[in-house]
Amino acid sequence: MKKILLLLALVISQGANAQDWSPSKPVRIIVPIVGSTNDVLARLFAPELQKAFGQPFLVENKGGSGGNIGADFVAKAEPDGHTLLIGFNGPIAVNVSLFKNLPYDPQKDLAPISLVVTMPQFLVVNPSLPVKNVAEFVAHARKDPGKLSYGSVSIGSASHLTMEMLKTASKIDVVHVPYKGAPPVLTDLLGGQIHAGFFVPGNVLGYMKEGKLRAIAATGRKRFAAVPDVPTMIEQGFPDFEATAWIGFLAPGKTPRNIIDRYNREIVRIAALPEVKGKLEALSMEVVATSPDEFRQWIAKEIPRWGKVIKDTGATAD
Repeated sequence: MKKILLLLALVISQGANAQDWSPSKPVRIIVPIVGSTNDVLARLFAPELQKAFGQPFLVENKGGSGGNIGADFVAKAEPDGHTLLIGFNGPIAVNVSLFKNLPYDPQKDLAPISLVVTMPQFLVVNPSLPVKNVAEFVAHARKDPGKLSYGSVSIGSASHLTMEMLKTASKIDVVHVPYKGAPPVLTDLLGGQIHAGFFVPGNVLGYMKEGKLRAIAATGRKRFAAVPDVPTMIEQGFPDFEATAWIGFLAPGKTPRNIIDRYNREIVRIAALPEVKGKLEALSMEVVATSPDEFRQWIAKEIPRWGKVIKDTGATAD
């Protein structure tokens, strides 16, 4: 009976500690890529976190090296709850296999808080390119090997490796042009300096609806409800071609569990707010808002999954 009472007291104490902790100074939310849906999500959550904790939450973009610069900055920050990372596929799951000398270990040096959203992508082309489906895109690329180019939001991002998957599956030569974030790559795609790319809905839906970009495929298992006339890669003859991008919150690796749990509680609550969830879903993001342990398990599965893509495609960080 004494053991049960002691255990109950410990559980209550831990819950109280998680609830009682609050930051004592402004908190930095590091976005390891310039612009993009990662930045949108950070700026959507920052004011709500500020309301919850009574301290400023400042969003900072630290792009470069496929997200490694920003992720490494957080990995080496004080684990006191005052520095958070907006993590995505690249610096958390992909770059382990893509870069030879990663300056941090995402599974040891970063502590998962919550996987917030997942989202498939669109394959879009500049309207001047005379293709209206994947078969025509492949045929065009085969006719002039190395003449077509595609842009990505960063090395190691889903937008990079998803096109590499298509190149391998269809045996085409399309030149990769990596950028630092969504704004510059979309500027060049709209201007015709590059021809195509895979992008999450939040980056391209507006341009698609305005006719400034043509979507020829989606990478989910089913079509987007917002744009139901765009067929999936699977429908167009590429079985099991599914490529999901995702975004979540992490902290420095040695951050105490009570701090992680407090942040998780608030982030999950904020993600469920009608105004926040509505804005995320309007960008075709699926809100998942997991526990820290669920996010840790997700990362453990994503690293070998993208590692296989890198091995199969021969993709490099060069």
